[in-house]
Amino acid sequence: MSELQDLSALIRANTPLIIIETQDEGRVVELFRQTLMHVWRALHRWSITEGLRRIDMDREDDPVGPPDASAALQMIRQAEQRGIYLLLDFHPYLGYASHQRALRDLIQRRHCEAHVLVLIGAKVELPAELEALATRFNPRLPDLNALLKMLREEAEAYARENGGRRVEVDNEAVQKILHNLRGLSLVDARRIARQLIFADGALSQDDLPQLARLKFELLNRAGHLHFEYDTTRFADVAGANRLKRWVNQRRPVFLGGAGPAGLDPPKGMLLLGVQGCGKSMLAKATAAGFGVPLLRLDFGSLYDKYHGETEKNLRDALASAEQLAPCVLWIDEIEKGLASGGEDGGVSRRVLGHLLTWLAERKSTVFIVATANQVHELPAELLRKGRFDEIFFVDLPDANTRVELLRLHLGKRQLNADDFALPALAAAADGFSGAEIEQAVVSGLYAAHAESRVLDTDLLMQEIRSSRPLSVLMAEQVTALREWARGRTVSADE
Repeated sequence: MSELQDLSALIRANTPLIIIETQDEGRVVELFRQTLMHVWRALHRWSITEGLRRIDMDREDDPVGPPDASAALQMIRQAEQRGIYLLLDFHPYLGYASHQRALRDLIQRRHCEAHVLVLIGAKVELPAELEALATRFNPRLPDLNALLKMLREEAEAYARENGGRRVEVDNEAVQKILHNLRGLSLVDARRIARQLIFADGALSQDDLPQLARLKFELLNRAGHLHFEYDTTRFADVAGANRLKRWVNQRRPVFLGGAGPAGLDPPKGMLLLGVQGCGKSMLAKATAAGFGVPLLRLDFGSLYDKYHGETEKNLRDALASAEQLAPCVLWIDEIEKGLASGGEDGGVSRRVLGHLLTWLAERKSTVFIVATANQVHELPAELLRKGRFDEIFFVDLPDANTRVELLRLHLGKRQLNADDFALPALAAAADGFSGAEIEQAVVSGLYAAHAESRVLDTDLLMQEIRSSRPLSVLMAEQVTALREWARGRTVSADE
């Protein structure tokens, strides 16, 4: 059934109290006007600023009586014709016992007609005794046609305000913009569209990153997600060739469902590995590889001392990510948020349960990249096949990857890598992670600056040989992790 049919059915059934939470009250009022074509009732609207007035079809009568809430309830009770009463932002006045009693009398039809009362507001919270008597109606979000109509209206508004100058339109970009505005209310979508149009008088591919940022800022009011503005390319990540191919193979299906029947879109991957070996960079590069925004979920910000709030925070964060789809959701160091143990009163177990359910049941195009360093702290339920499409292990770089890393980090600092003996340096850096190789280059630059000379192979070799990598400092733990991963996970590299 359509939204209009659903609402008409509620009116036809003489539903005594309907609750509608919305930011776009104008659209809801218009929707009730449209229902009068299917089921006739006298339609009224009340607000504390205008009082009670009749607004059937295109008419809008003068207010009747004073605007206070008591007078409005009294006039509704005395009305001789049953009607629909749209009460805008009325719920704060239900804090008074007299108003609660008067509303209950109307709902229970005591000495009054069978009216339909509708409380409309951005957030409508009722006393418990009234909540049990209410029916909540959720307006549907605008479809593509409604969003396209809104874009045209904003383009016309721009032309009127700029001497008839028309908005420059890239039709392909408009389709992407419409796709990204889905899931928003018409008010929120209009606010973003207006900013995009009035910024430069155009709708183009250049607007897509700004749209993603505006949408994120709009939806992430709780602050549990972080929008990662700086992603990286796979070309800037050394090694991990198997993982790169894996992502590239799934890109068309993830973005457009361009696959054979029965092939589900990719869900996500879990990256395990030695610290400093590039798991975070791979998460960022995955978003760039898919060409979608990257969101990072901070598990630490979810936890709250009040019962049930942590789980609610997780639900809100995941719901926001779904509204921002298509996107990559990066859960960094996931073991810190899901470590098993009874010290937290079972909060971690409940968070894990909700996350597992969401991973299994979600339909949105949200690709999960979870990273972990301490695999032994991960709950077994998370590692079971089906939670993630694949579990990759990011190991210490081999000789060829170390050469590639040296070339990348020297190039980033405007140094010609061909002037260095890369194979010899890579051999000396055996056991180094990518982060440790980068730090060796940085240390070499400091040493060269202190000696007023240019960094060369000898100086960089000294810095590498004087460093003790994590694979030496924490040899037992690193060896145990690599042994555990062998045969249990898929290598991110060849």
